[in-house]
Formats: sequence, C-alpha cells, structure tokens
Amino acid sequence: MNIGEASAASGVSAKMIRYYEDAGLVPPADRSASGYRIYGDADVHRLRFIRRARDLGFPVAEIADLLGLWNDRSRRSADVKRLAQAHIADLEDRIAKLRQMADTLQTLSDCCAGDHRPDCPILAGLEHPGPGQRAHVT
Repeated sequence: MNIGEASAASGVSAKMIRYYEDAGLVPPADRSASGYRIYGDADVHRLRFIRRARDLGFPVAEIADLLGLWNDRSRRSADVKRLAQAHIADLEDRIAKLRQMADTLQTLSDCCAGDHRPDCPILAGLEHPGPGQRAHVT
C-alpha cells in the first residue's frame, strides 16, 4: 500500500509517517519503481503501536525504547513496567503543575471585577510573581 493507504489504515498522517521514518521509529519504506513509498501490514501494525504510545503521551525517545522491547521476545515485562511507571510519574508531575497553574489563574480571575475600570488583578498577578514563585528573565 502507498503512504496514503498506510495513513488511513493506521490513523497516522502521512506527514507523521515520514517524521517517524526520519526519527528511526519506522524503518525506511521500500520504494516502487516510480519512487513511491510502499508499506505492508507489519508497517501498519507498527504505526498503530506508535500512535497508541503517542496517544498515551510517550515521547519519541521512549517510544523507541518501547519498540525495542516490543520486538525483543526475550524481554522482561519488568523493563516495560519500569518505563510505564516512569511515564506515569512524569504525567502525574505535569498534571500537578497544570492544576497549580489553573488554581493560580482561577484565583487571579476571581479577584478581577471584570468591569469598566482599568485595574486588573490578573495583569498585576502576571506582572509580579506571588510568594514562592520565581520571576523568569528571558
């Protein structure tokens, strides 16, 4: 099948298929006489695996590790579990940071009258970090 058909079958865009090939997650596709990429069922299966891992938020480097384990029939499930647990910890940390950002913004928003006056606690809060926050200079 061509890249468009592989894309439709796997749910991965043609652009991402080319990216995954460049990143080494997908082996270089065979080429037709006219130079078009040709994919088989095994390629589509691999692309579906990659898509599911991406849907779960795994970065490309960790997907490469997962693919290595997936292809290694002598793997230990403990190695796979260790990768998954590390990713869970990372997700939980990001969730906590997002929750903190949402809470801070909600507090600032609650303090804003939202009327015709120019005073705005949201802008003041963005201008001056609160206690325990660092000002970042770029």
